[in-house]
Amino acid sequence: MEQKEIKNVVAALIFYDGKLFAASRSEKDERYGKYEFPGGKIEAGETHEQALKREIMEELGIIISVDSFLLTIEYDYPEFHLVMHCYQCAILFGAPRLLTHSAVKWISPQELDNIDWLPADIQVVDYLKKHLF
Repeated sequence: MEQKEIKNVVAALIFYDGKLFAASRSEKDERYGKYEFPGGKIEAGETHEQALKREIMEELGIIISVDSFLLTIEYDYPEFHLVMHCYQCAILFGAPRLLTHSAVKWISPQELDNIDWLPADIQVVDYLKKHLF
């Protein structure tokens, strides 16, 4: 059996005014319309914090603080194995723009179950419901 590629990524759980930020995949993505916590791949030589700040600037055009580690989840997609390190973050400067996503929204804790999340992100939502909200 062929071993799947492992994708090691970081994700920002950006909180503001009691709400959580979610972004929808773009039309170019096979998972178009599904929501996720933004972030991306960790480049060689980068810390998780550096990768997260870079990815969020590239994807949303904002500067964030990486405040605390929350959890790491692993999920097997058909084409790869995802290892996602999730951090609680806050916006330091700017307003999120649609640079790589098709839509973004701020969601309340009560709306978490009403969002069409990517499968891996559902595990993060479950964690949030048990530990933060």
